[in-house]
Amino acid sequence: MPRGAHPDRPLLTLRGRWLRQDVGLLVGAAGTSVVGALLVWSATHEAAGTAYLVRHLLNTVIGVGLAVAVARLGHHGLRLVAPWLYGVSLLGLVAVLTPLGLTINGSRSWIPVAAGFTVQPSEFAKVGLALVLAFVFADRWERRVAPSNRDVALGWVLAAVPVALIMLQPDLGSAVVLGALAFVVVAIAGAPRRWVVGVGLAAVGIVVAALTTPLLSGYQRDRILAFANPSADPQGIGYQTRQVRLAIGSGGWSGQGFMEGRQTQGGFIPYQLNDFVFSVAGEELGFVGAAGLLVLLSFIVIRTFVVAGRSGDAFGRFVGVGVGTWLAFQVFQNVGMNLGVTPVTGLPLPFVSYGGSSMFASWLAVGVVNAAYAAGHRDRV
Repeated sequence: MPRGAHPDRPLLTLRGRWLRQDVGLLVGAAGTSVVGALLVWSATHEAAGTAYLVRHLLNTVIGVGLAVAVARLGHHGLRLVAPWLYGVSLLGLVAVLTPLGLTINGSRSWIPVAAGFTVQPSEFAKVGLALVLAFVFADRWERRVAPSNRDVALGWVLAAVPVALIMLQPDLGSAVVLGALAFVVVAIAGAPRRWVVGVGLAAVGIVVAALTTPLLSGYQRDRILAFANPSADPQGIGYQTRQVRLAIGSGGWSGQGFMEGRQTQGGFIPYQLNDFVFSVAGEELGFVGAAGLLVLLSFIVIRTFVVAGRSGDAFGRFVGVGVGTWLAFQVFQNVGMNLGVTPVTGLPLPFVSYGGSSMFASWLAVGVVNAAYAAGHRDRV
C-alpha cells in the first residue's frame, strides 16, 4: 500500500460528499414532492388514471438528478457559471415571445418541446436571477466594502430585464416573485436605504399600472377581479374561486378522505392539478393534512435560510437568501390564492404542483443551496 494511503479512503470520500449535502433539505423536498404526487393523482385519476402520477414522479426524479449535478458542481464552479446561466435564462424569456412561444390563458409563457411537453422559461429565470445577483454582490461583501451606487444600479438592471420580459408575456405572478427576490437580496447586500425605498415604491407603481392598464390580458384582469368580488360572476370567472373555497371549507378538521373529496372527484375545479392543488389537501385531508403540507413547505424555506446563514462565503449566503425568498413568496401566493386572500396569478406550489418546469426549477434551487451548504462545510470530512 502506498505511503500515506488510507484503506478506507473511498468510504471517507463518499462520507465527505454526503456531509457536504444538507440531507434534511433533500429529505424535506423529496417528501413534499411525494405528497404532491399523491395530491395530483387524486385530482386526475378519474380522468387519466395514473398518467399524471407517473409524469409527476418522473419530473421529480429528473429534478433530483439536476439538484445533485448542480451540488456536485460546487459553489466555486457555480459562481463561475452564474452569469452564463443568467444569460441562458434570458434567451429563454426572449424565445417565448417569438413564434416559438405558446399562448395559454392569455399568457405567452411556454415553449412546446415534444410529445405534448412544454418548457416555461420564467421558472428557470428565478434560478438565474438568484445566481447572478449573488455573483454581483459577493465580492464586495467578502472585502467588507459596501456596494457602490454602480453595483446597486447593476443589480436592479439585472432584475429589471427578466421582469420586463416576463411582463410582456404577460405573467404578473412570476414578475412579482422575481421582484421580491431581487429586493431582498439587494437590501441584504447593503444597498443604501434611498435605493431600497425608491425601488420599492417603483415596484408598487408598476403593479398598480399592470392592474389598471391593458398591460395584463383580459383573462388575467378577470382573475384579479374575481378575487375582489367572487360572487359578481359565479358562473363565469368567479366560478373557479368559489369552487376552490367550497372544497377547502368542506374539508373540516380531518377531511373527506383521500380520493373522496366531492369537489375534487367531481372535477369542479379547473387547473386543480397545478394552480389549485392545495385545495385537494384542504378538502380530502382537512385542516390537519393541509397544515402538515404547510409544515413541510415551511421546513424547506426555513432550512434554506439556515443554510444561507451558515454558508462559508458571501456568494452562498446571497444565493440562499434569494432562493429562500423566492420559495417563501411563491408558497404564500399560491396558498393565499387557494384560500382567497391573494389574487389568482397562476403561480404553482413548489414541489407540489404538476408541471415539469416548476419541479425542475424547485429542485435546481435545492441544488444551488446545497452547493452553498458545501461551502460552509468544506473542511469537514
